Amino acid sequence: YGNALQAAINESQEAVAKLLLDSGADVNAQGGHYSNVLQVAAWKGSEAVVKVLLDSEADINAQSKFNLT
Repeated sequence: YGNALQAAINESQEAVAKLLLDSGADVNAQGGHYSNVLQVAAWKGSEAVVKVLLDSEADINAQSKFNLT
């Protein structure tokens, strides 16, 4: 994983993701296999986590290192 937030989301740890975001984790940080946390949440099919990320102003147009959104 590129960062702790990606790891939490990949493991469907919504509460941990919220804690990390509340503690200042960058919702748009790039890195890791999935490139960004919104892509991880979408890939995992976690609507609740996607909502948390969008409420935290995740960039819906952020591209991966492969130029995917």
